[in-house]
Amino acid sequence: MIKNISNLGDSAVYCDFGKDVNREINTQVIKYFKTIQNKNIEGINNLTPSYNKLIISFDLKKINFNKLKKVIDNIEIIKGDSMQNKKFEIPVCCEKEFSLDIKRLEEKLKMKEEKIYESFFEKEFFCYMTGFIAGMPFLGDLDENLRAKRLDTPRVKVPKGSIGLTEQFANIYTFESPGGWNIIGNTPLNIFDSTKEKEPNLINPGDLVTFKRISKEKYQNYHE
Repeated sequence: MIKNISNLGDSAVYCDFGKDVNREINTQVIKYFKTIQNKNIEGINNLTPSYNKLIISFDLKKINFNKLKKVIDNIEIIKGDSMQNKKFEIPVCCEKEFSLDIKRLEEKLKMKEEKIYESFFEKEFFCYMTGFIAGMPFLGDLDENLRAKRLDTPRVKVPKGSIGLTEQFANIYTFESPGGWNIIGNTPLNIFDSTKEKEPNLINPGDLVTFKRISKEKYQNYHE
């Protein structure tokens, strides 16, 4: 549950769920996020969930901090109440040209390439949040044996569709972008579509994701 609610500047509320990063706490963040979103509260203009925080931006002309805090305090979230999680299977090609950091991971993790991929593809991931670049999902939790730090020197350009690993998370680069995650493959699937105004993100907080290995031929001929 929420540990503390405070002002963030003049027109935002900061909901703090604690310091830990885990699925249980993040599930609470997402439940509050979805509940507040569904209430269509006048004056709220943006909701930003993260691993263990929720930031609610509002229009001071329509609502103030005290009124919004009261609304949040009165929201009832039933413990153990399950969410409707969407499930996605993401195709990934791991050919050499796409798996930019697999050799680095072999060295850092002291694991053979196939063992790394075996562990990765057997995992069901939970989407904690999206961000950094539009629609990029942060997917946890990697098994302990796959956790590695970011690159010492981030790349200036990481290709769109790249699958990256860092610490306890995996992600998918929705656009070509700078980045320091360990890249192990690439998906031909479009994870973010700006032409879809209401739901541009394919994957949203609370969704479940698995990855499926595909050949280069399937990658090149992939159609959504």
